[in-house]
Amino acid sequence: MSGAMTTTAADGSHGGAEAPRQGNRSDWLTPVNLAIAVATLVALGLRWYLLIRPGILTVTQYDDGPYFGSAVRLVHGVMPYRDFAFVQPPGITLIMSPAALLSYLTGTAWGLVIGRILTVLAGAAAVALAGLLVRHRGVLAVLLTCGILALYPAAAGASHTVLLEPWLVLFCLAGAVAVFDGDRVTASAKRLAWGGVLFGFAGTIKAWAIVPVLVIAALCLPRLRRAATFVAGVAAGFIVTILPFAIASPRLFYDDVVVAQLARIGHRDPTYHRLESMIGIPGAQNWTKGTVVAACIALVAFVFITQAAAWLLTRQAPPLLDWFATVSAALIVAIFLWPPYFASHYSAFLAPFLAMAVALPVSRLVAALSGAAARRQAPAGPEATADGPATPGPTGLLLARAGLILLAVAIVVGAVAQAPKRGLSISRRQSPGLVSRVVPAGACIATDQSSFLLLANRFTSNVPGCSQMVDGLGTDLALSRGRRPSSGAGRVPAVAAAWNHAFSEAGYVLLSDKNALRIPWTPQLTRYFHRNFTRILHGYGYTLYKRTTPGANHTG
Repeated sequence: MSGAMTTTAADGSHGGAEAPRQGNRSDWLTPVNLAIAVATLVALGLRWYLLIRPGILTVTQYDDGPYFGSAVRLVHGVMPYRDFAFVQPPGITLIMSPAALLSYLTGTAWGLVIGRILTVLAGAAAVALAGLLVRHRGVLAVLLTCGILALYPAAAGASHTVLLEPWLVLFCLAGAVAVFDGDRVTASAKRLAWGGVLFGFAGTIKAWAIVPVLVIAALCLPRLRRAATFVAGVAAGFIVTILPFAIASPRLFYDDVVVAQLARIGHRDPTYHRLESMIGIPGAQNWTKGTVVAACIALVAFVFITQAAAWLLTRQAPPLLDWFATVSAALIVAIFLWPPYFASHYSAFLAPFLAMAVALPVSRLVAALSGAAARRQAPAGPEATADGPATPGPTGLLLARAGLILLAVAIVVGAVAQAPKRGLSISRRQSPGLVSRVVPAGACIATDQSSFLLLANRFTSNVPGCSQMVDGLGTDLALSRGRRPSSGAGRVPAVAAAWNHAFSEAGYVLLSDKNALRIPWTPQLTRYFHRNFTRILHGYGYTLYKRTTPGANHTG
């Protein structure tokens, strides 16, 4: 009689030591690994489709302008924080730097496209990592976790351009795979340290990584040495990454990354808009407020009841991995509900933790129910031992596998149903690439949305004194301690001076259709603009103006 405890997964596999495999099937060709591969391919296909739809691959998004633009500035020797305002930690700048280096050969337009493709791959890779994190719990846990993450609307949508959340999730999940050994925190100091480094680097992408870090540190207790090893790895990954930027300009780094984010002033986004994004159900944005709230309550109740039922049946408290997923998800929801500003793609960070919070108790409950049913059906005798649940019979295995196949088909069908059927119809006469035909290379162009200049290959300038601004809104927030143009940023002298400098040195001005959200149009700036610039081109989402009077420095 073996002393090792085993658990039966929903597909009939066991959670303990694996029995020797028979036959010629390759070691990697297991149901669990196939489930991970299928879900990852579905995630990749959905994200790739969202990227390559007509007009999408080279269409402008606001956030990818600062994120990729900061990397282009860095590889040209211009330092974030010291030389231009940048309100995020430097992780995304470093991640995009290889693609930015390629822009020397390909131009910034193709460099940005490469950055978007890399982000698609990061989003799909996160699905594979989530599967690896829960693979010891069987095929059901893998399919639910990977399926939810693959189809989660915010996660899929955030991966089609250069945004922070796909990369943040990727490094958090990589850190979790290193830290967890099955359901428990690993006893390996090396794995804890490297997991901490990965989480630390995740924190240099976005500060939200502190949530899973705190949860893991708490789960390491009361073993202080284990907690200290993990926290030391986090500190190393974080400090080593930010130190060069912080040393170059300590005060500006602090103002940009900390003050500008914590002191944001503006209109509060409605709570139900946040909930319809976080619920992760396609089409929830068309629901009524009552339906959204009811769905959220039902989801919380489902997780609680499932976890409680598994606890009662197994007579064992939830494993540490379950606590990690559930507590992290709850804390992330709390921090998303607290600040005044919320964007729908933020929910992509919630996706893996919510997926595991749903999948892990479900798989644990199904395994417990399957084991109980097998014990009731098994004849008394040597086959029924006290070491663990009996293996389900052929009928039970057949039903379990049929259910898993249906679940896998549902994941694929869900991806197809979620994929938009139409792209954008943008002619060449409207695309940002047209700017390069009328603006000479190296010209100084002021803009509120740098992604237009990146796609036009006119982002860099050889004009002395040209503004290095990459993020119009971020500049407002950083220089005004969290104010937007709508909340008085233009009344802050530093903000007005930054925009006055950008316009006075420019030979051209490219304004997006949403420029009023980013440019503080003071009377002085408005008069200067109308006296010195005239419209020469209108495209999809932007208008280009050319200087008509001599400026301090400009070309064209």
